[in-house]
Amino acid sequence: MLSKKLHDAINEQINAELWSAYLYLSMSLDAENKGLKGVANWFFIQFREEQDHARIFMNFLASRDAKVELKPIAEVPTTWASPLEMFRATLEHEKKVTAMIQNLATIAHDDIDFASQNSLVWFVNEQVEEEENCREMISAFDAVEGNKFGLYMLDKELAARVYATPSPLAGKE
Repeated sequence: MLSKKLHDAINEQINAELWSAYLYLSMSLDAENKGLKGVANWFFIQFREEQDHARIFMNFLASRDAKVELKPIAEVPTTWASPLEMFRATLEHEKKVTAMIQNLATIAHDDIDFASQNSLVWFVNEQVEEEENCREMISAFDAVEGNKFGLYMLDKELAARVYATPSPLAGKE
């Protein structure tokens, strides 16, 4: 059985993951409006991943016979000056998500809840990857800033990104 503290924190995390999805959908739409289809694709895939992260937490709560309590999703920004600004905002957001995941892991540790600790390892590793990806994108867009051909080529590269179902959901769709 989950402690009330962990149960509440996971429900907060579900809301945060859905807010993240909404944020990345907003970034995708802004990029598309600016004619950056590759950047739009990158953020649309992020949107889908965040929805899946919320679903993984929902499935975990169900497996522990705990109720998912959906809450309203707060408003997100709708425009950014450039893709570089989008990725800088994304990195700052992902750092906040990392802190939330670490908080969940700390609660599970303090509760001596090995099942929750084990499930959270995937998210801890995922956050390392998310922050690394953001830093790489910031470096790439920083390198092409002011270079229209470089931006065009980077946008074309991002258009090739494909969605992959996160491993905790594999076979459960």
